[in-house]
Amino acid sequence: MSHEHECSHYLPELSDYLDGELSPELCAELERHMAECEKCRIVVDTTRKTIELYQSSSDSQKTPSDVKERLYKRLDLEGFLIQPDKPEANDR
Repeated sequence: MSHEHECSHYLPELSDYLDGELSPELCAELERHMAECEKCRIVVDTTRKTIELYQSSSDSQKTPSDVKERLYKRLDLEGFLIQPDKPEANDR
């Protein structure tokens, strides 16, 4: 399995991993991968910190759009940003 393919294999599992709901076997596999993959460690650490910040903020506070855009760009997730002038993929 190529490294890029291996990384994309784990992305759908990150939420369960961070929530402590991943099977012990897959958790160990993901942690072995992260021990050698800085990019995945950064994604997990940043996502974890984002969740912590979100949970600690009040419901009335929204993340400014420029901050959200910078975060998504840094995480290489720009495709997940909803652009106000572009229809969502589900709207087609």
